[in-house]
Amino acid sequence: MKKQSNLSRLMGYAGGHRILTYLSWVLSVMSALLSLVPFWYIWRIIHDILEVSPDFSKAGDVISCGWSAVLFAVISVVVYIAALMCSHMSAFRVAANIRKELMRHITALPLGVTEKYGSGKLRRIVNSSSAATETYLAHRLPDKAGAIATPIGLLFLLLAFDWRLGLLSLVPVVLGFLIMMKMTGKDMEKRMEQYQNALADMSNEAVEYVRGVPVVKTFGQTIFSFKRFKDAIDNYETWVIAYTKGLRLPMMFYTTAINGVFAFLIAGGILFTRGGVSNELLLNLIFYIVITPVIGTTLTKIMFMSEDSMIVGDAIGRIDEVLNEKPLSESKVNNIPEDNGITLEHVSYAYDRESRAILQEQVPEKNALNDVSLRVKPGQTIALVGASGGGKTTLANIITRFFDPGEGRILIGNIDIRDIPKETLMNKVSFVFQNSRLIKASILENVRMAKPDAAREEITRALEAAQCQDIIEKLPNGIDTVVGGGGVYLSGGEQQRVAIARAILKNAPILILDEATAFADPDNEVRVQQALSALSKGESEDSPGKTVIMIAHRLSSITDADCIYVLQDGEIVESGTHSELIERNGIFTRMWKNYSKAAEWKILNESKGLEVKA
Repeated sequence: MKKQSNLSRLMGYAGGHRILTYLSWVLSVMSALLSLVPFWYIWRIIHDILEVSPDFSKAGDVISCGWSAVLFAVISVVVYIAALMCSHMSAFRVAANIRKELMRHITALPLGVTEKYGSGKLRRIVNSSSAATETYLAHRLPDKAGAIATPIGLLFLLLAFDWRLGLLSLVPVVLGFLIMMKMTGKDMEKRMEQYQNALADMSNEAVEYVRGVPVVKTFGQTIFSFKRFKDAIDNYETWVIAYTKGLRLPMMFYTTAINGVFAFLIAGGILFTRGGVSNELLLNLIFYIVITPVIGTTLTKIMFMSEDSMIVGDAIGRIDEVLNEKPLSESKVNNIPEDNGITLEHVSYAYDRESRAILQEQVPEKNALNDVSLRVKPGQTIALVGASGGGKTTLANIITRFFDPGEGRILIGNIDIRDIPKETLMNKVSFVFQNSRLIKASILENVRMAKPDAAREEITRALEAAQCQDIIEKLPNGIDTVVGGGGVYLSGGEQQRVAIARAILKNAPILILDEATAFADPDNEVRVQQALSALSKGESEDSPGKTVIMIAHRLSSITDADCIYVLQDGEIVESGTHSELIERNGIFTRMWKNYSKAAEWKILNESKGLEVKA
């Protein structure tokens, strides 16, 4: 199958506006040709002056030719403005449609894919890559049409009056064009890709650095604490300096060539006037000196258009990279699970090579999960514990189908989650992450996200159940207070309670808690635990309650779990109740002893008046 050109791809997004793109080219060609007409009038003015010299009063056509030159220059500008208006209308539509398609596709992608790219890189692709196509269509393509037409018109003018001087004027053009081709060849395409990669990496790492600024300030560290961010900046600096030095000599020769046309004309004038100076030769020489700067301007335009063509090609490649990511398969049958039980059968999952390259040490090189099987009965509460990188969060993400396992299957109510429609699955599952975030909106709207048609009374009850009364009371406008704007911000523990209120309002039968108390202080932790207790209860005494999966480092919060699974290197190495695992004297027992020692150390230091958090 023949690969579509970049222009064909972009026109596919233009719809009915593509005719405006083509019209802009026609108008730009007309503008370019009209802009050359004033030079003919200039030639007539010079001709008339030389003819009547030294009695310049006899040059009667000078004024009329001057005004005619101004008129055609103005018409050329007006036509060019019309061309840009047409191209911009089409370019804006293309950029908007690209962004819409990207956002629609991104929202359909599994969470694992979006984590692989990172928010900074995705935002750059959506914004900067689409903006690159906008600049290309709105400015570069009309200019390219005009730049092609200009040399044709110039060639006619250069050869029409004195072909010898015309050919001399073309010598530096040919030299400049050859140097330009050397600078904008295949090697330039590779360099442009490297440049965009360096920018994307720096943008991505900048986002992560900004998010970590509170930690940097807390521990008095500098930017060098974020090695990956510093390395991204250093790599960009190294690349830019090397690239600039590499183009230094070619650019110097190019500038010399296109501006050296006067040297060729003067040499030709000396050569052609050895037998005496005629008015005609002097007229043509002056005219060529006036018109030849247009050649340099046109060549420079072509050079920048070649660069922009590479930029838009790279942008389309990055857009396609995201669009080629496969969304999760969707079930066409509305399979509804018969209960809230969860079964994992021989589940394995490995992050791909690109994910490991982007996330580096955060993702293990081998399987993140390896042949995991477990059964959670309806209404049971289980806990996942283990060292960081053991696979706890990956396991929770797979259950919520943020991505699919490489091997094995997950069943909810004896139905494979791949056979459950996404909307049905999301209504079945609620989750509270360790770093729950609120959008810039009121508390009311933040909670209502879980149930868009919820009444105000329902949201109020959910906030009360989540122990948010003290938060609401201190806010200036209660639940209508906008979070993140006007100086109103919530602590990590307070944000967690609002997120729990959102999950309470959703009232899904399956609840996944990923370190829900991780950022809570002691007072907030008690309130969060009370909120989680309210969240995990059933709707009535006869109801079995919610099926709860907890990921916890604070082992004291999971002592009452029906079953605790200890994960190590992506495998379940121990399972049982708290008392059973303690009696077994294995990995969990060591974890419990270490946790207890840390808690004792905390209490001991606090008794001495030190503010220490374990």
